[in-house]
Amino acid sequence: MTPHTKKLIGTLIMLLWLFVYVVTAAGLARQILPTANWFIELLYYALAGTLWIVPVGLLLPWMYREPKPKA
Repeated sequence: MTPHTKKLIGTLIMLLWLFVYVVTAAGLARQILPTANWFIELLYYALAGTLWIVPVGLLLPWMYREPKPKA
């Protein structure tokens, strides 16, 4: 697979992941946070704001890995 193809696929996966994550996080916040106190809200937004990067961080090395040389 060429580097350009890997970057295109990775970018599309990231965009799809972010859309799904945002919709899920917003829906969960709408269910949980109206009755929560300020500390629970703070924890939720801190976690929701940082957890999205874990799958992206795992995808980036794959996108930028050099192709294996052919034997």
